[in-house]
Amino acid sequence: MHELAVCQALLTEVQRVAREARAGAVRRVVLRVGPLSGVEPQLLARAFDIARAGGIAAQAELHIEPAAVRVRCLECDAEQDATARRLVCGRCGSFRTRLLAGDELILQRVEFAAAAAAA
Repeated sequence: MHELAVCQALLTEVQRVAREARAGAVRRVVLRVGPLSGVEPQLLARAFDIARAGGIAAQAELHIEPAAVRVRCLECDAEQDATARRLVCGRCGSFRTRLLAGDELILQRVEFAAAAAAA
């Protein structure tokens, strides 16, 4: 389950951001996850519960925002949404497309607890 390793790396970054902000605790972590990222959101959520234990994000909630798959056609230059299993142009039907979005795994936002609440 590589999702645990992804969460450990994610929490390393969250801790760095929290240190820079001089935060006492992390309340919420928001991720944007594309269907082609190679990460299963349900497994990521379970791994987050394990990886966060004992750290600054021990009580943090993980919120996962899905990202759409978007392609540009190399034949007709149309740009549109696609599905993870069908990366074809919706206008001309060409399979010659370039992936524009859908493979991302992005730390969107880290929300901190108020200093008094963290104490």
